[in-house]
Amino acid sequence: MAELVNMPRLSDTMEEGTVAKWFIKVGDFVKEGDIVAEIETDKATMEFESFQEGVLLHIGIQEGGTAPVDSLLAIIGERGEDISAILGGKSTEVLQEEEKLKPDDSEVNTNEKAQMPDGVEVVTMPRLSDTMEEGTVAKWNKKVGDKVSEGDILAEIETDKATMEFESFYSGVLLHIGLDEGASAPVDSVLAAIGNEGTDPELVKAALSENLAKEVKTATPVVDNPPLVKDDEKNVTVKPITAQPQKSAIPQSLNGRLIASPLAKKLAEEKGVDLGMVKGTGEGGRIIKRDIENFKGGFGFISMPVSSGLESVTETANNNMRKAIAKRLTESKFSAPHYYLGVELDMDNAIAFRTQFNTLPETKISFNDIVLKAVALSLKEHPEVNSQWFDEKTVQNHHVHLGVAVAVEDGLIVPVVKFTDELDLRQIGTIVKDFALRARDKKLTPSEIEGSTFTVSNLGMFGIQEFTSIINQPNSAILSVGAIEKKPVVKENNVIVGNTMKLTLACDHRTVDGATGAQFLQTLRLYIENPIKLLVSKN
Repeated sequence: MAELVNMPRLSDTMEEGTVAKWFIKVGDFVKEGDIVAEIETDKATMEFESFQEGVLLHIGIQEGGTAPVDSLLAIIGERGEDISAILGGKSTEVLQEEEKLKPDDSEVNTNEKAQMPDGVEVVTMPRLSDTMEEGTVAKWNKKVGDKVSEGDILAEIETDKATMEFESFYSGVLLHIGLDEGASAPVDSVLAAIGNEGTDPELVKAALSENLAKEVKTATPVVDNPPLVKDDEKNVTVKPITAQPQKSAIPQSLNGRLIASPLAKKLAEEKGVDLGMVKGTGEGGRIIKRDIENFKGGFGFISMPVSSGLESVTETANNNMRKAIAKRLTESKFSAPHYYLGVELDMDNAIAFRTQFNTLPETKISFNDIVLKAVALSLKEHPEVNSQWFDEKTVQNHHVHLGVAVAVEDGLIVPVVKFTDELDLRQIGTIVKDFALRARDKKLTPSEIEGSTFTVSNLGMFGIQEFTSIINQPNSAILSVGAIEKKPVVKENNVIVGNTMKLTLACDHRTVDGATGAQFLQTLRLYIENPIKLLVSKN
C-alpha cells in the first residue's frame, strides 16, 4: 500500500520548508534510511532520510518549491501501484476502507470511476518563487502528442515576479494539457500529464477530470453588450461602445472599426503595413501578430470609412506581476511610515571622472554605476539604513545587496546585485546591463530577484528631475535618482553654469530616524561629489 511522505518539521520554529535538492527520481527504489532530499528550513538546509521502503511513485514538491509543514512531499509504494486516487485527495486509510467495500469484478458496471493509466505522471503548477500563489501559462513549447525528454522546456510560466521557463522532470509523450495559454491556476493545480507512447489521452483526461481536476481561474472578460473581442496574444479584451451603429466597411472590423491586436498594430506601424490590406486570421477576423509577419502584399492605401460616434476602451487582464506590484506597494505604503529627504548634488566632478574613466580600453561606466557604488559604500558606514523591519525585531545587514529597479513591459522588476560594495565600477556596470537585458527577456531566476537590503530607482534617463519611490519592504529605505541638469549655480560667490542631480531618500521611520537618514545622505554626497574616493575607499 502506498505511503505518504509529508514535509517534516525539522526545527522547533519551522512552519514551511523548501526542497533544495532531490537525490532520487520517480521510479527509483528507496530503502529505509536513504537520504532522499535536502530540505531548507528557516534555520538551515538539512538532509532528510526516508522512513519507508519501496518505489518513489510521486514527487509532490519540486526542487525550489516551498510548502507548509505536513504538505505532501512524496509517495512511496509498490512499483506500478495506482496512486491517482491519493493525488485526488484520498488518504491511504480511506483507500483501505474502500478496498474492503469494493464489489466483485462481476458487479462492476461501466459507470465506475475512471482510473489513471499506468505510467502516467501528472505535472502540477510549480511554485517558482517564495511568494507565488498562482501561475499563468504564458506559452506552451510542446503540444499534445509531442515527445518530451527530462529537462525539455515544457512551458513558460508567469509568476508574480517574472516569466520563467519550466523544465519537464519526466520523459514520455505529452498526453494532456490542463491549462491553456493565458489561463491562470493556483500552485499545485493540474498543468499537464506525461506518459507512455500509445496511452489513450482520453483515458487520461477522464481520470483527471474525475479525480484530479482543480478549479482553474482564467482571465474572465467583462460581459457587456456588444460582445467582447479577446486578443489571445496579449490576454487583452477590447470592448467597443457604440453610440451610433454603423455598417462594417471591411471584413475584419467591428461596428466600422478595424479590429487588430495592440501588438499587430505596433508591428504594422513599424513595417509600414496598411492594416486595411491584411486579412485577419484571429477570432472573428481579428488581425493578430502572425498576420502582419506573414503579410506579402504591397504598401498601398485604401480609403477608410470615417467612424462617427464610436467610442472604445481596452480592458487588459491584470497579470500576476501587476497584481503582486499592487499588493506589495500598497502594503508598504500603508504599513511603513514613509518620510522623504532630498538633496541636490554638484555633478561636475562626477562628469569629469566618468569621462576620464571611460578612456580606458573596453571600459564604459554610467552615472548609475557611480551612484550604486557610492550607495553601497555609504551603507557600509550606516548599517541603520541598510536594515529591515520585522514585527518582533529589526535586522541590520552588514552585507550590501542592492536592488536595482528595472522597467519591463508588464511592470517593474528588481534584480539584486549581491555584495555591491565588494565590486568595482566595471563589474557593477556589467552585472546591471546583464540583469536589465534578461529582465526584459523574462530570463531572470528567482535567486536573482530576492534578498535585497536597499533599493535604487533611477529615472534620470527619462529626463525626470525629481521623484519619490515607495519602499521595497522589508527594506528600510529606497533612493530615487533624478536626471543631471545643467543650470546656473553659485560657486565662490559667482554665478556659473553647473551640473546638478537631485536625490530623494524615502525612509521607514520605524527603523531610520531623520538624523540617521540625513547623515547617510551626507556620506553619499561625499562619495558622488568626490568620485576618486570610490577607487581608494576600503570595502
